[in-house]
Amino acid sequence: MPTQIFRNEDVQKIIVEIPENHKHIRTTIVLSNGIELVFQEATIANLVRAFLTLKTHPFSTKITLVGRKVSGQKEGYAGWQLLEIDQSPEGEKQKP
Repeated sequence: MPTQIFRNEDVQKIIVEIPENHKHIRTTIVLSNGIELVFQEATIANLVRAFLTLKTHPFSTKITLVGRKVSGQKEGYAGWQLLEIDQSPEGEKQKP
C-alpha cells in the first residue's frame, strides 16, 4: 500500500471518547473523504508517548514501535504490544 500523508485540512473531525459499556478510550479520525480511522487507547497512548519522547529528547530524531506478541504481561495488558526497538546511530543526532 502506498504511503499516505494526512494534512490537517484532510481531517474533518477527531472524536476521543469512552464508548458506552467500555472502559477504554477510542479515538476516531474522520477524514474529509469520509474514511474513518478508529484507534484503541493503547495505540494512541503509544503514539503520544513516542511523540513526546522524541519532541523533548535533545538528540533523538526517530522512534520506531513494532507490534509484537508478548508473554507474561501484567494483568489487564494485552498480549499484543507496540514495543520500541533500538535505533541505529543514524537515528540519533550527534551531540554538539
